[in-house]
Amino acid sequence: MGDTTTDKMEKAVQDPRLKLISARIRKEGRRPESLIEVLHTAQNAYGHLPMEVLSHITRELRLPPSRVYSAVTFYHFFSLKPAARHTCIVCTGTACYVKGARALLERLQREFGVKAGEATADGALGVQQARCVGACGIAPVAILDDVVKGRVSAEDLVVELRAKISGT
Repeated sequence: MGDTTTDKMEKAVQDPRLKLISARIRKEGRRPESLIEVLHTAQNAYGHLPMEVLSHITRELRLPPSRVYSAVTFYHFFSLKPAARHTCIVCTGTACYVKGARALLERLQREFGVKAGEATADGALGVQQARCVGACGIAPVAILDDVVKGRVSAEDLVVELRAKISGT
């Protein structure tokens, strides 16, 4: 038999991560303008932002759900989905775009069956795009698991990602 809404809420109240978020909200004085700080706390605690957590934040900060959701979807740092084991962020700023960022994204889609903003079905690789990572002098740029790769070719990117995914 599935959890009822009451059961889910009771489990959530006992979750130490939710207690951490509630403590941050209290520390911020339940001010609506503390939304970004509270979202960062939640993202750090969960690794992503589950809808139940966003609902909790919405209630506690007395904000319309649209404001919370728009903040989450506007800022690149926040994610509504659990993170993949490996991430590849392709810069699509002007310099990177001119030097082949689109080709990088297209190759990732062909090779791994994943579009920007998605993860592979097995959760091994998540691909994202960023408007600009500030490394225009070494375009095109990809960030693999927090390591910046400049002047990267589609072939080298695929080879390195395959090695990361296979653990070699």
